[in-house]
Amino acid sequence: MQAIIFDFDGTVVDTESAIYESWREVYEREGGTLSFERWAEGVGGPVQLFDPYSELEAQVGRKLDRKAIQHARRSRELELIAAEGARPGIVHLLDEAQARGLKVGLASNSHRDWVERHLIELGIEEYFDALATADEVERLKPDPDLYLLAAERLGVTPRQALAIEDSPSGAAAAVRAGLVCLVVPSRLTRGASFPMAHAVWETLGGASVDDLEILWKRVRAQGG
Repeated sequence: MQAIIFDFDGTVVDTESAIYESWREVYEREGGTLSFERWAEGVGGPVQLFDPYSELEAQVGRKLDRKAIQHARRSRELELIAAEGARPGIVHLLDEAQARGLKVGLASNSHRDWVERHLIELGIEEYFDALATADEVERLKPDPDLYLLAAERLGVTPRQALAIEDSPSGAAAAVRAGLVCLVVPSRLTRGASFPMAHAVWETLGGASVDDLEILWKRVRAQGG
């Protein structure tokens, strides 16, 4: 194992729960209801599976000031993300990977400005040797392009890398690219099935790079 490639939203930091909560508050304030299950349908995919504005307007029976809603909701979203911090175990693994000389990449369905902004705010941007983001490929997860690009930029083959993901579509992308894939579900993807993942762990808290390498070696030894 020469590299670890992380997904971002839901894996490094639980942005997805913050985005959902900001929208849930908007719905509640305007007299609508946004269920956790409805929102979770689109997590990790190339597009959200429904338009939250149109759905809310249908629920309340009136047109909304979308620009005003987006401004307030966005501020609340960023406030919630800032309060989240990195998910358990992430910083420890980044420290270990750096100390071991492993390359560290990131493959995200989000745009580069979004990813870089939050990496800087978390104080972990310097750990990442290469980023591959939505604005750089034609096809997003579950297609493999982002992982192929990240591996290329790290100077490793996909077979030399392990991916850490939180969504079914992300796991599919990693495995289709040829990586070993570990899924650590977020609050929004907990309870989902991950048929393409090589392993699913409840948390990275307490995990080490040695644990990741054991998984990687086992999968490779089994022909994965």
